[in-house]
Amino acid sequence: MTSPTVSFEFFPPKTVNASFRLWDCVTTLAPLEPRFVSVTYGAGGTTRTLTHEAVTAIGDQTGLRVAAHLTCVEQSRAETLDIAARYKDAGVRDIVALRGDAPKGADGFVPHPDGFQNSCELITALKSAGGFTIRVGAYPDTHPEARSAQADMDWLKAKIDAGADEAITQFFFEADTFLRFRDRAAAAGITAKIIPGILPIENWTGVTKFAQSCGTPIPAWMNDAFGTAARDGREDLLATALCAEMCDTLTSEGVEDLHFYTLNKPELTRDVCRALGLSQKSALEKVA
Repeated sequence: MTSPTVSFEFFPPKTVNASFRLWDCVTTLAPLEPRFVSVTYGAGGTTRTLTHEAVTAIGDQTGLRVAAHLTCVEQSRAETLDIAARYKDAGVRDIVALRGDAPKGADGFVPHPDGFQNSCELITALKSAGGFTIRVGAYPDTHPEARSAQADMDWLKAKIDAGADEAITQFFFEADTFLRFRDRAAAAGITAKIIPGILPIENWTGVTKFAQSCGTPIPAWMNDAFGTAARDGREDLLATALCAEMCDTLTSEGVEDLHFYTLNKPELTRDVCRALGLSQKSALEKVA
């Protein structure tokens, strides 16, 4: 069986120490030859400048293909497209196009009066501008704001039809969740590649809180397993084993690409990739 290709998500640093941590993460994972890496956008566009700086710095210093997150939040159409144009001028050709989360404390997403109303409008504009590979979000467990699972699938198809090239899913806990979603997407007429989003579990308590906010169901057996592992001091061992097993199941079912949410902590992601048989080149060779 051929090893999967991988990609990694980072978030932009807000402090000097975080900058060192991001660079350590990049240099640790670059030898795995990712297909691309992406840099997130903070809720409400709070890291707009930091994201741009991180994207361009990673691309310039490593030669990695970098995808920038771009959202519709709190900026006009002109401002959003200006950001995209500046990415293009910097040699960035990959965009993860998202509606975006509302600013902290807001009740929900409210479009800018002169901005894009939703991700489909953003995708259409980026497609018209040309020159970008456009990726979008997908939700195996259904977006928490969606009216239904079918409405959520219809919206994913609308994003693909608007010009998106690929989709990356929200994280999930069991391989069958993604495989069922993939089957439903195919039945809905979606032919674009859907890449499973993988979250190696660094901290079970933190992950469960995040999952609850995202509407991602938490398997009872996994909660019990991490409770036992915590008492034995084996959380990292369990996290690596479970993640590697899930990824192995996905690849055995024909999944060719895996996208890892690193949280700027590279060790578990690296260990899972090694368990999947991915070889590494010299870190110095990759980032020289």
